[in-house]
Amino acid sequence: MKQHLNTLFVTTDGAYLAKDGTSVDVRVDGESRLRIPIHNLGGIVCFGHITASPALMALCAETDVAMSFLTTNGRFLARVSGFAQGNVLLRREQYRWADDQARSLGPASSMVAAKLANSRTVLQRGLRDHPDSPGAEAMQRAAARLAAEIPRSRNADSLDRLRGIEGEGAANYFGAFDGLLVSQREGFAFRTRSRRPPLDPVNALLSFLYAMLAHDARAACEACGLDAAVGFLHRDRPGRPGLALDLMEELRAVIVDRLAVTLINRQQVRADGFRTSESGGVEMTDATRKQVLVAYQERKQEELTHPFLGERTTLGLVVHLQARLLARHLRGDLDAYPSFVWR
Repeated sequence: MKQHLNTLFVTTDGAYLAKDGTSVDVRVDGESRLRIPIHNLGGIVCFGHITASPALMALCAETDVAMSFLTTNGRFLARVSGFAQGNVLLRREQYRWADDQARSLGPASSMVAAKLANSRTVLQRGLRDHPDSPGAEAMQRAAARLAAEIPRSRNADSLDRLRGIEGEGAANYFGAFDGLLVSQREGFAFRTRSRRPPLDPVNALLSFLYAMLAHDARAACEACGLDAAVGFLHRDRPGRPGLALDLMEELRAVIVDRLAVTLINRQQVRADGFRTSESGGVEMTDATRKQVLVAYQERKQEELTHPFLGERTTLGLVVHLQARLLARHLRGDLDAYPSFVWR
């Protein structure tokens, strides 16, 4: 069983990461600021102008420590990886499934159904926690529509139809998302989902956290020998980790959306922790970004019982477990892919 290891987030511009024996040495202006043994890490994520030595990158590749480079706003730039892992027969089978739309439809429909169910659960928990919210009626309507779309997604007869159902469900969900935000209404109003660039603080927070989840999903795919670029729901596109995005779908609401709502409602992030760039996009200040990263790590440490395996695990390990369950399905060990449905 994979252990839940820490992720090292480096956010100081100009920092240099070096190899010191079997440890990562973080240096700023030539001075060592932090030294961590590589075996304590599951990943390294660098934001902004961060550099790393070839020796350290080689050590990360050898020890399966995912090392990613992102912009200060969380947009993916590059990733360090070693030789492809896992059984080549598994990857060849993955490619066969991806090339066959009828076979792709099976795991893709399970993922979409779980995404709709988990989105509905987030709305229902919001209604339970804040029944007098001004957006309660909209959340009730959206939850009802999501409930109707779940069986439709499971019975979709084509990937195009499934994507239409998924898009409709996302529109219903985000159409009621503002009702979940019951604190700091003036600074955190949410109207619609905007991505490139995010146009308000809520979207900036969601996009940043989705980038963190994408890093983890990509690492999960590679750790069990799957090709993160070849998905079933998300079709091939240069530079896009299609399978990682597939695995993210069922976990977005559970891991990211609930965390974003909690950070806002508990006033752990504030509107003055965001700024508007010259291009009109909204981004986090350094202090807010660091606070969000700490909260994301804490969220991943929360424990739950996996609905299919029946074992206690951490929320951060769920994406790794789902990647392994998908690999078992592709190998023929499981008749269907058991998507993650949050209880």
